[in-house]
Amino acid sequence: MYNLMEFFKLSSQKLLLSGLFFILSGCSLLNPYVDRQRNAGAQDLSRLYSGPSTPEAPVICFNGLWTDDEQLQEMADNECVKQATGDKAEFVKKTYLDGKLLLPNHAHYKCVKNKRNQE
Repeated sequence: MYNLMEFFKLSSQKLLLSGLFFILSGCSLLNPYVDRQRNAGAQDLSRLYSGPSTPEAPVICFNGLWTDDEQLQEMADNECVKQATGDKAEFVKKTYLDGKLLLPNHAHYKCVKNKRNQE
């Protein structure tokens, strides 16, 4: 009987510590991000980036419970400007449940230039 009570005591302590860790790290775990990684040392530009996102077509990982469409659009617009591939991002599609556990969705965009800037 004593071993069973000790087990529950240790389990509740582990659960409390796990919950505290999740809460403290939750801000960084739930922020949307551009789904792209750089391959260090890649000589070929076509292999410089891995992941679904490219400089011309940003893909953003997000969780629909915490991130709205305006935030996604702003992130995609900023990525197009940062990569100098367009003035704004045009929405293409969303995919669901194909990402990480806490950020399971992807928003796909393509960068476009304003017609006023092309003239």
